[in-house]
Amino acid sequence: MSLPLIPAPTVLTLADGEQYRVPEDGELVVSGGFGEVGEDASYTLSVTAERGIEFTANQSAGAQAASATAMQLLELSVDGVVPALEIIDAPRYPWRGLMIDISRHFFGPDTLRKVIDLAARYKLNVLHLHLTDDQGWRLEVPARPELIERSSSSEVGGGPGGFLSVADLAEVTSYAAEQGITVVGEIDLPGHTAAALHAVPGLNSDGEAREIYTGIDVGHSTLRLELAETEGFLADVIGALVEQTPGDFLHVGGDEVRLLTPEEYTAFVRHVEALVLGLGKRPVFWQEAAPALQDRRSVLQWWDSNADPAEVIAAARRGHQIILSPGNRTYLDMKYDASSPLGQTWAGLVDVRDSYDWDPATVIPDLPPESILGVEAALWTETIETEDDLFSMLLPRLVAVAEVAWSAPDVRDWEAFAEDLPAHVPLWESRGLAHTERPLPGR
Repeated sequence: MSLPLIPAPTVLTLADGEQYRVPEDGELVVSGGFGEVGEDASYTLSVTAERGIEFTANQSAGAQAASATAMQLLELSVDGVVPALEIIDAPRYPWRGLMIDISRHFFGPDTLRKVIDLAARYKLNVLHLHLTDDQGWRLEVPARPELIERSSSSEVGGGPGGFLSVADLAEVTSYAAEQGITVVGEIDLPGHTAAALHAVPGLNSDGEAREIYTGIDVGHSTLRLELAETEGFLADVIGALVEQTPGDFLHVGGDEVRLLTPEEYTAFVRHVEALVLGLGKRPVFWQEAAPALQDRRSVLQWWDSNADPAEVIAAARRGHQIILSPGNRTYLDMKYDASSPLGQTWAGLVDVRDSYDWDPATVIPDLPPESILGVEAALWTETIETEDDLFSMLLPRLVAVAEVAWSAPDVRDWEAFAEDLPAHVPLWESRGLAHTERPLPGR
């Protein structure tokens, strides 16, 4: 008997003939405990006919992972029967993330809770929220009310937009934490800032507010460090995000900056790097910032699979950790195939196998494997307008990326994954989550 558990556990041993029957009321009782609050996600889990489901874990992250496995065992069971088994499991990487862009099109707390539920079920532990961009500012900054007053009610195509209030973000981060997920917020700097330039005229060289932007082009906006308004603005908005999000990391962008000289860009990155570190968090930058970074605590996120990774490799050799988000594997806003109604194609077509069948340790030749902090899927929302759009692009590919992030190569197998994946469709449908069926293996 095989079990369609995703991500594939490190060791799974079935006990021949023994079974555990879930109580008729369907209430799953999982017993166990953990030593302390912490990020060690390793755990052991056993199912026996006599004792039901039990787990042990060293830290709280392991207890969360064990709970996710137990819930899958229940939901994937046939007639409430779970085979007796033992699982010994641990993640390959500590950062197992999903980025959701709520700037191009806004998605609020209700949708984000559904995203968190899905991510937790597949043992992801980071929700990276892209909170600001050219098309809209989504983060309430109490010291800068004009940002939401003037720049939150727009989005791609001229939609209504929206924003996360301080209370909204607190609720989302608390809900995520209950499921072992840390919210990492992103303010994209110095480019992708047309919304800020509209709200705060002093951020523009001519002192005039920029027009609202609702298109999808990039590289046409930037902050400038030499302007008197800029440093105070950065201190206010980065300080607010530090206060409103837990954990050790804060994302500060750095991508697609085309209006600054290399010297201006380097100075800006180093200013923001020092600011974030001074506030007690580790900054995360997109890959373009690689040559500018000075402190080894700063992290790089590699995304452009078409670009030369030489600077990322050099940064890793200097001691910087790397998050891998290759566009041709993990960018879930790419079309599944040429006939897909949603998505883009700059990184190519990305089907389920593309998202699954790759090894983070070798995807960038010469990248030191020990520098890899983890793997993150990304969903940009230029073409994503509705909640159904969002989940149809996430599913089933997010499940594939989740297994790449969690499971070691020796327990991963495309054919086995493709055989197991259809068993998860009812889990999504029972939650009302849209998914893309046509590229689904085995269907």
